[in-house]
Amino acid sequence: MSTPAPSDLSRRQQVVQTYRMTKKSDPRIGWLLLLTFLVVGGLGFALFWFLPGSGILQWVFAVVGAVLVGFLAVVILFGRRAQKAAYMQMEGQPGAAAAALGMLRRGWKTDPVIAFTKQQDVVHRVVGPPGIVLVAEGNPNRVKTLLATERRKHERVAAETPVHEVVCGNDDGEVPISKLVKHITKLGRQVKPAEITDILNRLKALDANRPNIPLPKGPIPTNLKGARQNMRGR
Repeated sequence: MSTPAPSDLSRRQQVVQTYRMTKKSDPRIGWLLLLTFLVVGGLGFALFWFLPGSGILQWVFAVVGAVLVGFLAVVILFGRRAQKAAYMQMEGQPGAAAAALGMLRRGWKTDPVIAFTKQQDVVHRVVGPPGIVLVAEGNPNRVKTLLATERRKHERVAAETPVHEVVCGNDDGEVPISKLVKHITKLGRQVKPAEITDILNRLKALDANRPNIPLPKGPIPTNLKGARQNMRGR
């Protein structure tokens, strides 16, 4: 029986699934969340207690404020720990970079595995404010050749669009998977939103000649975007 996709689960089931995933690499997560709720909630109670009011109204404000502040702190901590745990579990897995790129917000178009080798070196593509970003993962020597080939192809169909190359990994000159999204978003804004539509239309002709390429065989990467949305209540 296959595991249902995150979008097929209820909100409660998604949170439970994310918690179980996080607990595998962070066994103390439950105690940390409880401690955070108690400490931050206690500070919130003290803060709201000194607001103007008296009697039962003062107690209501203090208790409700403590619960809300404590819960908010738990959500923030849980989201960060869950994201860190997901990155740790994906490290070194085929297609991990594609899963990480799913964390990019609206305004970015990600196409996983636009090129690959028999040894499962792959190149993913992101189109956004910096232009075209080619993200490679695999053997450093092989992916350089793969990136150079893809750069030439993209420059032919979108000559005036900046093309960036990123190699995902932990060696010198490479970007760790946990910093991949941040690195890409810091490449700057070099094209306008209206130009992105034109770029995507140009790339359709290039992609029309490609075979239908699935993700490399191996463990399915964790859906980081789904985990993030769960924590933010989306």
